[in-house]
Amino acid sequence: MVASPAARPDAIRRHNLALVLGHIHRDGALTRAELTQRLRVSRSTMGALVADLLELGLVGEVVPNGGSSVGRPSHVVGPHDRGPYVVAVDIDVTHVVTAAIGLGGDVLARQLVPTGPAASEPETAARIVVESVERVSRATGRSAPPLTVGVSVPGTVDLESGHIAVAPNLEWHDIAFGALLTDALPEHTRVRIGNDADLAVFAEHLRGAARGFDDVVYLLGRTGVGAGIVVDGRPLRGYDGYAGEIGHNVIDSSGPPCHCGKHGCTETYIGEGALLARAGRPLPPTDEAVSRFFTDARSGDASAVGAVRDVAEPLGRTIGTLVNTLNPQRVLLGGTLSHMLDLARPEIEAAVSHYAVETPGRSVELIQPAFGTDSPLLGAAELAFADLLSDPLIAGG
Repeated sequence: MVASPAARPDAIRRHNLALVLGHIHRDGALTRAELTQRLRVSRSTMGALVADLLELGLVGEVVPNGGSSVGRPSHVVGPHDRGPYVVAVDIDVTHVVTAAIGLGGDVLARQLVPTGPAASEPETAARIVVESVERVSRATGRSAPPLTVGVSVPGTVDLESGHIAVAPNLEWHDIAFGALLTDALPEHTRVRIGNDADLAVFAEHLRGAARGFDDVVYLLGRTGVGAGIVVDGRPLRGYDGYAGEIGHNVIDSSGPPCHCGKHGCTETYIGEGALLARAGRPLPPTDEAVSRFFTDARSGDASAVGAVRDVAEPLGRTIGTLVNTLNPQRVLLGGTLSHMLDLARPEIEAAVSHYAVETPGRSVELIQPAFGTDSPLLGAAELAFADLLSDPLIAGG
């Protein structure tokens, strides 16, 4: 919605620039006519807005490939190919993935660093992140540093400060991780940190498999399990911002020990460790071991197939609880759980039907994420772009 004429001219300009840049960032290159129609402004107003974004180096204007050769071709306005970029980081127990990402979601460079137990130390993790940010930034071939560094972590995070209250599977408690990174990165580099499942649903809701749906749950299964939730089109974060810690709901208090200190938590039944343990595989999980497990399951290995079937029931029960509580239109199963949906959809859906109330259980759709394992990473990029997208004039310093 275009800003009210009663607002100050500078505020109107900033607001409308943000609207134009947001459309281009989400939907790619658009003609001026398309942008004019979307914002319901005059052609002259749109011309001035595009001129501002061109001057800021945020967009470029080109004739699209394959355009009509008859008449005057329509130029399209798209993200500038040398415009600002952010660096997104996805920290998991077994690895750190880092990518330089431009406006529009274009991945400019990326790398994966396998990590071991030493990386569970916050200072070590911060060093890996800083080194990775430097490497992918150099790989872009650009002299400018990233606009912002966005970080996804498997824990409860204060979005304002980047303070991590607890990340059980990393064994982090009360860690000022945002401050650690800010101190170690080049001066004036902004840092934004969020929960991995929250960022995953953010990316999928913005431009992926949850786009156009107002009530969605993203259930992310890795070493741990968490849920990112959208209700009425908005993220559900809770009073302290810690909503969605479904992995630490207790299924059976006499069950296996969890990293959080309790017994029988959901993630001890449906996380990566649960799958490997049921198949008699060595623990703790590694990326290689999990990949091999699912390869074996697809090949018909009896122990792997049996583990998948065993885990399908508590997974369906967990989804049923989410359906009863939130009544989502879609539940996206990410990480390890995406493979589970491939291998055991009938068993999972049967368990959902058993545990969910009939009407919402019948209407919910179980799907895989559009971005595969990259949903948290791309969500971290969107978090990093948030300041620019709310006020494009910051690109001018």
